[in-house]
Amino acid sequence: MNDLTIVQLQTHVHSDKMKNIEMLPPLLSQASAQKADFVCLPEMFACPYETANFPKYAEKDQGATWTALSALAKEFHIYLSAGSLPELADDGSVYNTAYVFDREGHPIAKHRKVHLFDINVRGGQQFKESDTLSAGSSCTVFDTEFGKIGLCICYDFRFPELARRMVLEGAQIILVPAAFNMTTGPAHWEVLFRSRAIDNQVFTFGTAPARDMNASYHSWGHSIAVSPWGTILNQMEEQAGLQTTTICLDEVSRVREQLPLLAHRMEHL
Repeated sequence: MNDLTIVQLQTHVHSDKMKNIEMLPPLLSQASAQKADFVCLPEMFACPYETANFPKYAEKDQGATWTALSALAKEFHIYLSAGSLPELADDGSVYNTAYVFDREGHPIAKHRKVHLFDINVRGGQQFKESDTLSAGSSCTVFDTEFGKIGLCICYDFRFPELARRMVLEGAQIILVPAAFNMTTGPAHWEVLFRSRAIDNQVFTFGTAPARDMNASYHSWGHSIAVSPWGTILNQMEEQAGLQTTTICLDEVSRVREQLPLLAHRMEHL
């Protein structure tokens, strides 16, 4: 199977954790009506993006939110790339963790954000995830009926070696739940998703929260889908909504045959 449909949900993040879950069924129903194979949620889709919130909202694996997401994937018979959540580890550490569930609700991928967003842009955004989060240490690629797919979270995507490693492990699509802000979004969002797609000759999908100017962190939004040739296939604005993109994975091999970048790599340099 080489064609698949990916629906990205650019959702509003409510302070009531379960309200973020309760808003999903009607959206997933819309996605199903559009014959979605995959549905993607944003980074921290059920937790307002503030460092102080991450420990407060954190749950262990198979907690209430995880269980609800698993059940929704099974109910709608979709692959659910469930954005990311604050995960509470057994040792008390908190991670920014992305999960993927298959069509039967089984967990098939888990990625803990490797690169923590500790930045201080002069005259712009300041943020320090490491105040409350710990860093993961794994590259994440998972199997589906369509082939291998890579998964990382937001700031991870700025590091080209991680995307390249996912591709060398077989990924033809890279899914990125992300929440770029009003400083980094206008400057780098499109550039990064296009460049990672071009350099690695893969599809890239970035799924962001909708912008809420009443929140302390203002998401750029603009959920995006890019082809292996670097073409923007779809991009939203800042408002809540969904977008649907149908892709043919044969395009990956076609692009790599025409422009054999991966075959021409000089690994010894």
